[in-house]
Amino acid sequence: MGKNLTKRSEDYSKWYNELVVKADLAENSGVRGCMVIKPYGYAIWEKMQAELDRMFKETGHQNAYFPLFIPKSYLSKEADHVEGFAKECAVVTHYRLKNAEDGSGVIVDPDAKLEEELIVRPTSETIIWDTYRKWIQSYRDLPLLVNQWANVVRWEMRTRLFLRTAEFLWQEGHTAHATREEAVAEAEQMMHVYADFAENFMAMPVIKGVKSESERFAGAVETYCIEALMQDGKALQAGTSHFLGQNFARAFDVKFANKEGKQDYVWATSWGVSTRLMGALIMTHSDDNGLVLPPKLAPIQVVIVPIYKGEEQLSAISEKVAPLVRELRSKGISVKYDNRDTHKPGWKFNEYELKGVPVRLAIGQRDMENGTYEVARRDTLEKETVHEDDVVSRIENLLEDIQQRIYQKALEHRRTHITEVNSFEEFKEVLESKGGFLSAHWDGTAETEDTIKELTKATIRCIPLDAEEEEGKCIYSGKPSGRRVLFAKAY
Repeated sequence: MGKNLTKRSEDYSKWYNELVVKADLAENSGVRGCMVIKPYGYAIWEKMQAELDRMFKETGHQNAYFPLFIPKSYLSKEADHVEGFAKECAVVTHYRLKNAEDGSGVIVDPDAKLEEELIVRPTSETIIWDTYRKWIQSYRDLPLLVNQWANVVRWEMRTRLFLRTAEFLWQEGHTAHATREEAVAEAEQMMHVYADFAENFMAMPVIKGVKSESERFAGAVETYCIEALMQDGKALQAGTSHFLGQNFARAFDVKFANKEGKQDYVWATSWGVSTRLMGALIMTHSDDNGLVLPPKLAPIQVVIVPIYKGEEQLSAISEKVAPLVRELRSKGISVKYDNRDTHKPGWKFNEYELKGVPVRLAIGQRDMENGTYEVARRDTLEKETVHEDDVVSRIENLLEDIQQRIYQKALEHRRTHITEVNSFEEFKEVLESKGGFLSAHWDGTAETEDTIKELTKATIRCIPLDAEEEEGKCIYSGKPSGRRVLFAKAY
């Protein structure tokens, strides 16, 4: 199985697209801009989902499900929200088709027009807040901590598998609180949950921060985010958490009786991550040989490939390997014994390298005689011979080491790609020659931000939470600035 991947250094975008398809993660579908997530890709997403779901439940959240369709009038109740999503909405206008009389197929039945047009959800704030009005009467009903796993539709014009598709999978949390302080604490907490997941499971270092006003979620008072840096020097927004103030509560008239018996509007948050994380995972670690997966999210953590001649040797190896497979599984390690006789060992090695399986074991006749296994790690492609008595502990250590090592490698890449710049000329030069995050002074105005974006395609990715106060001058306008922000070109 030849990989024949385009090299990252030659064309990063082409390398990414080829890898997604060749590693059996996803493919384009018959619907423009929509993808088919294949079983191997979906298995990775399921592992992400399971960990995140556990983390949400540990922080007191419960799952629910809300409708796919949103009445058009709901969307228009929150002015900033409708403006932010209007261009991306898919709208249902009719509910029936009929046969065309000229035999050319079907047409929309003009008599079957919906009384009110329905929006296919781009996000669910509006339908959820309409529902919360019925659920919330008093402070005793708060906080309301709800998450849903769902699909959403945003009619994107330029799409790329996982990174930007017209339909994608995600989770969206929507919470209601009695006080501003509680809602802000919730929004911050969820940003930290996302960062914890990104770093400890995806092995992807992230920067926590807040968005500039023009980059905020439509209808939010504050947007918290985690930003990651890909190997090609472009940033990727990996997760966002929004403090919505009382905007949606006012729009949908969601009030509660507080402890003093007075009526007040509730305070809200929403937060989400999507299948975009799959794109982030691929671009953070993978190489010219294929995927490199963090062991904690790999569907297959260990693969065992027998090298044999004839049925007799294969059954002897199979007998030898069976207790090892059982022991690894009893330790919670996912393992595949690939005894297919339809492909040669070399082909299998190639396939598992392409699919990013962290640890590969090979066992042949000589290993059988010596009581050994050949053990290869995917991240560095190093091989070693390990005695059967030590193989389980070696595998356990390797899985931990690979998880740590790929995180450290990504962290080092980011460290060397955050550059302080102090003039617009320097900004443009570094952006083109090196990329990455550019730490620069900005005067805080949307005008300057828009102009820089227009001239360079770079946006303010975030105002880092740990940004220190530092007097300076805006790189573009020369006006005073109190701290640096991070700019980058982004996905």
